[in-house]
Amino acid sequence: MLTGANLSVMTHIPDLQWWSEHSQGTLIDRLGIELLEVGPERAVGTMPVEGNTQPAGLLHGGATAALGETLGSIAAWVHGGLDRHVVGLELGATHHRSAREGVVTGVATAIHLGRTTASYEIVVSDERERRLSTVRLTCLILDPR
Repeated sequence: MLTGANLSVMTHIPDLQWWSEHSQGTLIDRLGIELLEVGPERAVGTMPVEGNTQPAGLLHGGATAALGETLGSIAAWVHGGLDRHVVGLELGATHHRSAREGVVTGVATAIHLGRTTASYEIVVSDERERRLSTVRLTCLILDPR
């Protein structure tokens, strides 16, 4: 769904293959994040636990926060229009439990979609659909220079 902030510049949302190609060599690629759904109001992605742990073998909280920021930022970018720039203003995460294996899924849901800011709640869950973390992200949407 296109919103007022992006109707004049967006004619379509790039497909998942486009996002995959544009993620090569980035943190998204290094963390193994796979995008499953991308839109201005909702973005969904997965990330493997393996390779994203802290020395004790638990999913690293920073990796979880990076998954959340990735999903929220991409959704905000689609909301604002791909010709605009999106930067994170504030990121917060509450870790409720951890994971030692498998794949985690993040679901970013829009809280506020404005002309210059967009905020998201990102719920990160394990394969048993238990909430691991709640991430909150606010992005600033800038006009191109």
